[in-house]
Amino acid sequence: MTLTISFDEVFRRQLRELFVWRRDVRRFRPDLLPSEAIERLIEIACLSPSVGLSQPWRFVIVEDKARRRAVIEDFKTCNADALHSYSGERVARYATLKLAGLEEAPGHLAVFAEKASDIGYGLGRATMPETVEYSVAAAICSMWLAARAEGIGLGWVSILNPARIHEILEVSESWKLIGYLCVGYPQAEFDRPELERAKWEYRRAAKEFTTRR
Repeated sequence: MTLTISFDEVFRRQLRELFVWRRDVRRFRPDLLPSEAIERLIEIACLSPSVGLSQPWRFVIVEDKARRRAVIEDFKTCNADALHSYSGERVARYATLKLAGLEEAPGHLAVFAEKASDIGYGLGRATMPETVEYSVAAAICSMWLAARAEGIGLGWVSILNPARIHEILEVSESWKLIGYLCVGYPQAEFDRPELERAKWEYRRAAKEFTTRR
C-alpha cells in the first residue's frame, strides 16, 4: 500500500526543537522508568535504516547489579587512564567533568553490532563493511530522539574497554560494542551540550564542516 504522508510547518518546527533539546545526559534523577520503557525505545530503534536491511543491532538490557558494578569499575579505570593522557590546564578541567551517569541512571543498555549476521545477504557491505556499525549508530540516534520526546534522557558512555564489556555481559565474539547507554530522567533540561556549558568545547556552525566541489 502506498500512502501520501505530509508534515506541516508546525511539526517541522517541533522536530527541530526535539533536535535542539536532545542532550547527552550524565545527571539523572533516581526515579524508576515506566514498565517496558526501554523495550519501547528499542522497538523504535529497530525502525531505523540499515545497510542491506541487515538490522545488525543487538540490545542487552543490563539489570544484574554485579554486572553493572563491573561496568562502573571499568569506567573508573578507563577514565583515570584518559585523565593521564592530558597535560597542562586540560588535566584540571577534565577532572571536573561529569562524564557518565552510570551510578545514578535507573537503566543500563548495551548496544552491539552483529558483524557475522547473514540477514540482508551482505548487500551493500562488500565495499564498505563499516556500514554495519553505522547502521547501529543510526538506530541509537533514533532511540535518543524518541526518548527525548518522552522526557527520558540517554547518556552514551564511550570511556569503556569494549573487550571488558564483552566479558562482563558474556556476549558473542562477533558482536562489536557500539554504545553503552545510561537511561533515565534527567535532573534538569538544557538546550546546550554539557561540555559546552563546562567550557570544554563549543558547538560550531554547520558552515565550518561544509565544502562545495
